[in-house]
Amino acid sequence: MDDKPRARRRRYRRALLASAAGTAVLGGVLVTLPWGGQAPPPAPTPQERALAAVTSGVPAALPDLEALAAERERHLRKHPRDARAWAELGAAQVEHGVRLADPRYWPRAEKALRTALEVRKDNVPALRAMAVLANARRDHASARAWGEAARKLEPGRWTTYPPLIEASAGLGDDEETGRLLEKLMELRSGPAVMARAAAVYRDRGWREDAAAKIADAASAAGEPAERAACLERAGQLAWERGDREDALRHFREAVRTDPDQRAAQAGQGRALAALGRTTEALSAYRTALARHPRPEYALELGELYESLGMRPAAEVQYALLRERVRLAAAHGADEELVLGRFEADHGDARAAVRRLRAEWERQPSTEVADALGWALHRAGEDEEALPFAVRATEGTKGGGVRSALFAYHRGTIERSLERYGAARRHLAEALQINPWFSPLHAPLAKEALARLGEPSVQAGPESS
Repeated sequence: MDDKPRARRRRYRRALLASAAGTAVLGGVLVTLPWGGQAPPPAPTPQERALAAVTSGVPAALPDLEALAAERERHLRKHPRDARAWAELGAAQVEHGVRLADPRYWPRAEKALRTALEVRKDNVPALRAMAVLANARRDHASARAWGEAARKLEPGRWTTYPPLIEASAGLGDDEETGRLLEKLMELRSGPAVMARAAAVYRDRGWREDAAAKIADAASAAGEPAERAACLERAGQLAWERGDREDALRHFREAVRTDPDQRAAQAGQGRALAALGRTTEALSAYRTALARHPRPEYALELGELYESLGMRPAAEVQYALLRERVRLAAAHGADEELVLGRFEADHGDARAAVRRLRAEWERQPSTEVADALGWALHRAGEDEEALPFAVRATEGTKGGGVRSALFAYHRGTIERSLERYGAARRHLAEALQINPWFSPLHAPLAKEALARLGEPSVQAGPESS
């Protein structure tokens, strides 16, 4: 008789405990669920993150790109007629090559994208990715053709406009670049559009507007790779205006945000050298080149070594530059601009003129105008050089890039032509924009300006 009440009490206690546990679990679920009882969506997979990035034209993390490419390759072995998957594989390979500065990705990417277009001719994502690939190869005319083909099929697709804007800028078509940017901003807002606008504003000489736009883009960016790319661009803008500390801060934050952001690593080298922290600068450059061997970084590091009197070390970097240019050419990429710049200062100036004339015929951008003008000066053709230097510093409508290097080149050419007033003005402008713009050329600019001295009051108006 006594055992039955005890058994009932035990069952009652167990029921109470189960009820309390159930209530606690339910409470935890209610805390984690949003209103309406819906569970939050699962976190995106690496493949999904990479796909969202490459289809929107923003940087993606390298591990995510690898995961996306591997997944699409597996899928395509079973479904070789999937045009969309071919386009996504090609776009991932393009972005991977850009992130690694490795032109060996370009043929693989092109093969995937052309397969996508063979399966489906009106494949707009594949056409857009072909435009991105052409820009990466510095073939801006082809990029424009691919981009226009995509725009004709879907004029309201915003992702087509960024590669078209880059192509137009590379071709020196400032008016078309402006029209395309206006259309893009009508179709879309967000960090990708802000970053593209910042690039256009920078090319127009609107430095403050460019800095504001890229700061907004960095704040609004979603994934770390996208934010790091914006921070790197902000650092570059700070460097171009001579703010070494701010540039270094942005570059360091970019690397902290995405350790694979090697452009920011090279930017640290640039800023550290300007701050006189030479050992750190050399280390930063070497780290950047180890994973992101762009020929322009080899040129910068070589010139830094040369400024330190370390000529053999400089020659090693110049050899690396030539090797990277050859590798790029073997895979369909155009590095004639950086090779021409190198030859003008460190090799055969007349060979640089020939290369850069051909480049100007293909794509007459601001950067090519500056490089060709400087090569002509180095070859002793100052009269012909000056119009190119003017084009580089003033653009097509008097609103060119605010570049210390371009201003230095123009001032030096004007000095050779005995246009001393203009030379003094542009050499001073170069040093005002960024007194540390080059470890080799900034000291020469200071020396040339000192030799010109102050303008003479008795001499009357100076020629310009």
